[in-house]
Amino acid sequence: QVQLVESGGGLVQPGGSLRLSCAASGFTFSSYVMRWYRQAPGKERELVANIFSSGGKTNYADSVKGRFTISRDNAKNTVYLQMNSLKPEDTAVYYCNVVYRGMDYWGKGTLVTVSS
Repeated sequence: QVQLVESGGGLVQPGGSLRLSCAASGFTFSSYVMRWYRQAPGKERELVANIFSSGGKTNYADSVKGRFTISRDNAKNTVYLQMNSLKPEDTAVYYCNVVYRGMDYWGKGTLVTVSS
């Protein structure tokens, strides 16, 4: 069964950095596009970044371009989100996602709070 487990969230000051991890299991990780989403309080969930199976192609939301980097380690079945120059508006629960056999799978999320 597909499982996604996020980690790495926490409280950070504006301008700081965090690296999120998502450990995946239950499917052939190296064959699938992986995505990071986030949901801020009172807002809809939004796509932050995705990465294709080989890791060679990535896409980012305009709001995080140049600050966030998505990467993956197919040997470890893990996808990462390096977040730099964090802003208060980056405060959200961050979720890992995969679409497997036509169904969306989500982790439980990890909370990132950017505040002084």
